[in-house]
Amino acid sequence: MTGTTTTTTTTTTTGAVSGTGRRRRRRLLTGVLIAAALVLGVGLYWAEPWKLWQNSTVNEALPTAPAAPGTSRPGAAPAPGPQTIAQGSLISHEHSTTGTVKLIRLPDGSRTLRLENLDTSSGPDLRVWLTDAPVKEGADGWFVFDDGKYVSLGKLKGNKGDQNYEIPADVILADYSSVTIWCDRFDVSFGAAALRAA
Repeated sequence: MTGTTTTTTTTTTTGAVSGTGRRRRRRLLTGVLIAAALVLGVGLYWAEPWKLWQNSTVNEALPTAPAAPGTSRPGAAPAPGPQTIAQGSLISHEHSTTGTVKLIRLPDGSRTLRLENLDTSSGPDLRVWLTDAPVKEGADGWFVFDDGKYVSLGKLKGNKGDQNYEIPADVILADYSSVTIWCDRFDVSFGAAALRAA
């Protein structure tokens, strides 16, 4: 009789330990899964990988601005139209990127950066920058544009098409030699163009 009681007690104790161990493992596994889901959710929100498969085409006409006041006289030649003062061709960096960049002076003296036939990937927090960095091919050129002087002209309006970006009046164009499509989220260039006088 004593042996049976001991055996029953031992079995009951072993069963209780096993049940407690399973509950602890289940709680731990649940906690790990919840933490992993949170990390994945935050990572997806931050990286926005779905943007790599979304295209946004923006086709803007070349801006026209009236001539500066007092410059037109009866019988005088018409004021010149927009003039390209510098340009360059985009090369690929982190993502395949093609198109032409032009710096254009409008008749009223304002300046615009124009992207023509742009074709690049979409991505999180893409910007158009004027920079003083040299344009380098390959991975060597991916990260150089935030090392020196740069001016952000705003968010990229679309990853395809023809787009205009106003250049602030106080920007001295001679201080800048290139343009980059810059991913501010990951600090990397999608593509860039060296500017040459037109």
